[in-house]
Amino acid sequence: MDKRASSPTFPQLTDVFPPSRFDQKDQYKDALKQCQQALFHVQQAYYHQNRRALIVFEGWDAGGKGGAIRRLTERLDPRGVTVYPIAAPSHEEQSKHFLYRFWRKIPSPGTFAIFDRSHYGRVLVERIDNLATQKEWQRAYQEINEFERTLTDDGVRIIKIFMHISKEEQRRRFEERLHNPYKRWKLAKEDLHNRAKRREYMTAINDMLHNTHTAIAPWKVIEGEHKWQARVDTLEYITSMLSEGVEIAPPPLDESLIKMAASQLDIDEGAIR
Repeated sequence: MDKRASSPTFPQLTDVFPPSRFDQKDQYKDALKQCQQALFHVQQAYYHQNRRALIVFEGWDAGGKGGAIRRLTERLDPRGVTVYPIAAPSHEEQSKHFLYRFWRKIPSPGTFAIFDRSHYGRVLVERIDNLATQKEWQRAYQEINEFERTLTDDGVRIIKIFMHISKEEQRRRFEERLHNPYKRWKLAKEDLHNRAKRREYMTAINDMLHNTHTAIAPWKVIEGEHKWQARVDTLEYITSMLSEGVEIAPPPLDESLIKMAASQLDIDEGAIR
């Protein structure tokens, strides 16, 4: 672990889930719309200023990652955001360092990259299912911190979110997927396999939070028990983190453009300003 980048406190998973602050769907829709509008303005600022952001989503199966990502991207300019669903590495990727495929997905200037699952698979699923040796996954904490430090030193804003739900809520969502023909594709054997190892995952997740929660790339645990609340909380947090130290107001028009527009469109310059 990179001690220089470490934050003195780190989040941990608990079994306490406060009630949602949204009783009515209209309340949720209004809050969501405001969050999406604010995030769109942030995206415009990042585009104009050639800034970059990497947004990492981890969480339990059925924890709400997909729903949060859909609401996150719903009103953004699609030209400036790319979502990468991270699956098992290909045969070629397995022959290289585990971070190789993630280096190829870092965001370009003026854009956001979103990881649906991420480079943290090395210290989660690969640890639990013995797809990496103990030496490899223990070493990965430092490698991940150095990877993220390199990105932030190069100007990439990193936001890391873990979507947390209870075992009971996960069961309810799995059952819903089984009964809904349009959601059955979301439930795989791997999901049930992972659920059976929840205790081991709890240990691995808390270790991950402890070892990779840094000042330059902290973790945020989103309590996903209530979907509406979780989505709004996620967008509010991302918007806040992306806005920190960034001028969100739109840039002024170029004076030469104002004069050209006034002349060709017969518009008063004062009205444009």
